[in-house]
Amino acid sequence: MPDKYIDIKSISDLHRMVHYTSPRHPLVSVIDHCDFYKSYHPKADVFYRFGFYIISCKKFDGLLKYGKGHYDFNEGSLMFTAPDQVLGPGPDVQVEEGWALFIHPDLIHGTDLGKKIHQYSFFNYEINEALHISEEEKQIIKDCVAKIEKEYAQNIDKHSQGLIVSNIELLLNYCNRFYDRQFYTRAKVNSDVVQQFEKLLKDYFSQNNLIETGLPNVGYFASRLNLSPNYLSDLLGKFTGKTTQEHIHLELIDKAKTMLWGSNQSISEIAYGLGFEHPSHFTKIFKTKTGKSPSEYRLLN
Repeated sequence: MPDKYIDIKSISDLHRMVHYTSPRHPLVSVIDHCDFYKSYHPKADVFYRFGFYIISCKKFDGLLKYGKGHYDFNEGSLMFTAPDQVLGPGPDVQVEEGWALFIHPDLIHGTDLGKKIHQYSFFNYEINEALHISEEEKQIIKDCVAKIEKEYAQNIDKHSQGLIVSNIELLLNYCNRFYDRQFYTRAKVNSDVVQQFEKLLKDYFSQNNLIETGLPNVGYFASRLNLSPNYLSDLLGKFTGKTTQEHIHLELIDKAKTMLWGSNQSISEIAYGLGFEHPSHFTKIFKTKTGKSPSEYRLLN
C-alpha cells in the first residue's frame, strides 16, 4: 500500500497542484502532462486520488505505477480514469508530451451523458489496457479536446455547458470506435484470451466441490487472465456476442441440465451442488435462460 494519499477533489485544487492560475471553468480543465508530472516526481511513495473523469493522452519514458504493477508506455496511449481511482507514478517517469482532460462529475450531472457515462466501460479498464492510437486518430482526439478547451476559455453563458458536454460525448464516441478497432486488430491475442477463458470456465464447473467454492463471478476469471472485469466482458462481447456473466450463466445452465436429467437429486440439492446459497436464485436464473423452471425441464425427459 502507498505511504500517503492526496485527494484532489476540485478543478481549483488541481490547478493549485500544478501551479496554474485560477481555472477558467470550475468543472473542466485541460492540463499539460509535463506540468502535471512535475507535481508528482520524485514523490514515488505518494498516490493521488482524483475526483474526476480523466482522459489522458501521453507519451513518456519510464514506468507508470498502477496498484502493484508497472507499465511501459513509450509508444503513447489514451488512458481513462473514473472518479476516485488511485494512481501514481513510479520513480522513473519522464513525460515527453501529452495532455489530460479533467471532467468533474457535476459537469455532466443531469445530462444525457451523465445518465449513460457508465456505458463507456473503458473508464474502468486497467492502465495496461490503454487505447493505443494512430497519428490520424490522435489528431481527431486532439481536435475534440481543442474545441472543449476553446469553449470553456470563453465567457461562460447558458450555452457553455451543453456545448462542452456535447464535445466530451463526441470525444468518448470516437474512443469507443478506436477501442473497437483495437480489439479487432489484436484478434490473435484476443482469440487466445477467449480460449483461455473458455477453458477456465469449463474447468471451474467440472469441479465436484462447487458447494464449497460457490459460484464464480466475473472478477474471478478476470484476475486469472490478468485483465479488468470490464475489459474482459467487452472483449468477450466483441468476439462472442456475450458478456462474461452470460458465459458463466450458460455454462451453469448446461451443467444444471445434465444434473436434472442424469440424477434423482432434488432441485434444492442441485442448486446447492452448483454453488447457490438459495435454491430460489437458481430457479430464477434457470427459468430466465430456458423459459422453463427446473422442475418443468426435468419433466421433458
